[in-house]
This record gives sequence, structure tokens and C-alpha cells, in this order.
Amino acid sequence: MNNTILTCRQLTKRYDQGGLDVEVLKGVDLSIQVGERVAIMGASGSGKSTLLHLLGGLDKATSGEVILSGTNLNNVSAIKLAKLRNSSLGFIYQSHHLLGEFTVLENVAMPLLIAGESIKQATIRATELLKRVGLGHRIEHKPGELSGGERQRAAVARALINKPGLVLADEPTGNLDSKTADQIYQLMLELNQELQVSFLVVTHDHELATRLGKVLHMEDGLIVG
Repeated sequence: MNNTILTCRQLTKRYDQGGLDVEVLKGVDLSIQVGERVAIMGASGSGKSTLLHLLGGLDKATSGEVILSGTNLNNVSAIKLAKLRNSSLGFIYQSHHLLGEFTVLENVAMPLLIAGESIKQATIRATELLKRVGLGHRIEHKPGELSGGERQRAAVARALINKPGLVLADEPTGNLDSKTADQIYQLMLELNQELQVSFLVVTHDHELATRLGKVLHMEDGLIVG
């Protein structure tokens, strides 16, 4: 049985910026196992967020390949890629990206509804997950009525609603104070254990990164250890 949920091989990314050829990623190799927790650290501009975007199918590599749940992202249509992203991946960002006009419950249920689940089942699942992350009393509130930590808890719930194999998180606690950030990381660790979901987290916080277990460092477009 293959326990690898995501692999990338010789991943490169170049941009044309004002006539200049900028090489952001220079041949990255990485594998994430089922249930694994991995942190990626590195200075701004080292390529961390670009790597996450490529791994999540949000952008296309210049060369190399990404294999997610056994599927090579280079070989699928845009429609199939969107479906694969929705079923296999969860995303958490520094800014929660919740939609302000919808309740917390509606925000969290949305990926399930997009996947074709019934409103009833999506509501049941979203309610259960919001209770699990400590927001059972907030489900009818709008994001603007929540604290920063509560909004990120809702974002974690939304990322997990489709039971993905892997969650990609880009500075998920970057806008939070240290105590609240610690609570979010503790929640992610607990959910990793309970659901066997893998986490790949870009962060600047070394103390929190070490709690994830495996820490990789990026430098000048490469993973250096």
C-alpha cells in the first residue's frame, strides 16, 4: 500500500517580471506521507508560498510534476483538477478568506455543497465540525462578529469539511497573537491525530513549526534540509 499522498519532482517556476526572467523554484523534490505533519520555513522570497500554490494546483509549474493522490496534475483537465482539489485538499491562509455575507455554518458547508452534497447532509457535517473546533455556539454568526482566532478555527473547519487527505496552510497563524496561534496549532495537531489528515504548513514561527514534527527549510528556491 502506498502511503504517499503528495509528491513533487524537480518542480521549477519562472516568472517574467518586467522583461526579467525570475526563477522562483529551482527543482524542488518533496513527498508527504499519509498523516504526516510538515513545516516549511524560510526567508521571505525563498519560494515557500509559490511552492504551496503549485502543490495545491492553484498555479502551473514551469517544469516538473506534482502527483496528488496518485494523479499527475499535469495530465488532468481544469474541471477534473478543480474536483480533485476540492476532494483531496484543504487550504488555510493567513487571512481566513471567509465570505462575510454568509454565516460561519454556510461558509464551512460550502465546499460540500460545491461537491454535490445535499444541504441537509452538508449542514449536519458542518455543524459537527464546528462543534469539534469549539465554535458550536457561533454557527449562525457572520465572520465579522468573530474574533481573529475564531475566524481561523472556522477556516480550519472549512479546510477539513470534505475530509481531505492533505491540508496546505500558508502562515495560518500569521495574523494572531502568540497565545491564539498556539491554540490553533494545538487544534491542528489534535485533528491530525483524530482524522489522519496530513498537514503541510508554511510558517515563520520556529517554535510552532517544531511542534509539527518535521521541519524543512527553503532557501533561494530550493529545499535545503
